[in-house]
Parts: sequence; structure tokens; C-alpha cells
Amino acid sequence: MTRPQNPIIAAVDTTDLVTAQTWARSLTPHVGLLKLGLAFYLAHGQAGVRAVTDQPVFLDLKLHDIPNTVAGGVTAVLPLGAAMLTLHASGGSAMIAAARIAAEKAGTARPKLLAVTVLTSLSAEALTETGVADSPAAQVLRLAKLALRAGADGLVCSPQEVAMLRAEIGPEPLLVVPGIRPVGAAAADQARTLTPREAISAGADWLVIGRPITGAADPAAAAAAIASDLARGQAA
Repeated sequence: MTRPQNPIIAAVDTTDLVTAQTWARSLTPHVGLLKLGLAFYLAHGQAGVRAVTDQPVFLDLKLHDIPNTVAGGVTAVLPLGAAMLTLHASGGSAMIAAARIAAEKAGTARPKLLAVTVLTSLSAEALTETGVADSPAAQVLRLAKLALRAGADGLVCSPQEVAMLRAEIGPEPLLVVPGIRPVGAAAADQARTLTPREAISAGADWLVIGRPITGAADPAAAAAAIASDLARGQAA
């Protein structure tokens, strides 16, 4: 699968509509996609998404419920024309299959369904607390294979699992990777991180970058600098 020319997804993580609109206007020329998440969607709904941008977005809702409810949720957001939509792989194969059937109602314009494997905030110890004795990498691989068999187009995973997943699932599934921290940026609450260049080299297709961009004094300049660094790395 051909990688996007600009693989940066800017995470517009705010519930303030004016702030989201400001970020969208300044960042759109420097990134490949904008991501709107659950908090924003709950605050503003579909009207809010449309008010932020008229371009397709990555709608990061992480749907997780019984198959019929998730299918209904997918159907409900199809009019937005999102480029990507997330759901939790831990919801199971029947849930993911139902989401795929619902998404296909949009035909070739359907959103790519991305299955979230293990949240990047979860360490091995945190997984153990939830009853998962395996390592994060083993759990990621288990859920990744389940999701792809059931009809997911790709995965959301930690950058540290990208190379392992590419070796196991091949080049076709999309790998969308949060937990990206440019050199010198604080890790914050992300437990498993890589730099943008490292993640792309490992096999990531898209990089989700939030606070290193939106928390900068000049978000547009921060995004442009990351994009420029990635372009230099690809040309080298």
C-alpha cells in the first residue's frame, strides 16, 4: 500500500470549538489529516465536525459495544465522510464484522476501519491489572489478527509494535500510530513512544501527533518542522 505523502495526523484534542477551528485552519496546510476524538464529538456532535473542517477527518471514537449498537454507530457517522474511524479490537470479531458491513453502505467513500489494539498509555503492569498476563506486544498481535480477519482495514498500535506487526501481517493493513514524540518532546502519559522518523522506518503509515504540535507556541510551525524532518529522512 502506498504511504501518504504527508503521514502526519494532527490530534485536535480539545472540546473548545473555536480552538479546534483555529488549529484546523493553521494546521491543514502542514498535515495529512486532522483527528477529532471522543470528547470533541460528545461536546459538539456532527455539526461540530462540519464546523471545524469540510475535509475528511480521522474520527477517533473508539467504538466498543455489542455488534448491533456499533453497526448503528458506524451508520450514524457515515454522512460525515470520515477518512478513518476507530473501534476497539477487544470488542471481538462479530462486532468488527458488523461495523464493516455497516461501513460498506457508503461504498467506495466508506471510512477505513481501524482497530485499536492496546492503548499507548498501558504498560505491562497496567495490562496485568486488567487480567491480561501476556506482554503488550503479545496482546497487540492477538487483537490485530482477530481484527483483520473480521474486516478491519488497519490497526492503531504503539510505535514499538510496528515492526513486529509488519513482519506478522504484511504490508497491506494500515498502521496508524499514536505515541509519537519528536526528539526533545516530553513523553507525558504515553508509555511506549518513538520519534516520527523511527516510527516511519519501522513501518508506520500514519503518525498521530497531538501535544507536540498543539501545545507548541506556534502549532503550524511545529507541524511544518516535523513534516520537513520526515521529508528529509525519506529523501536520505
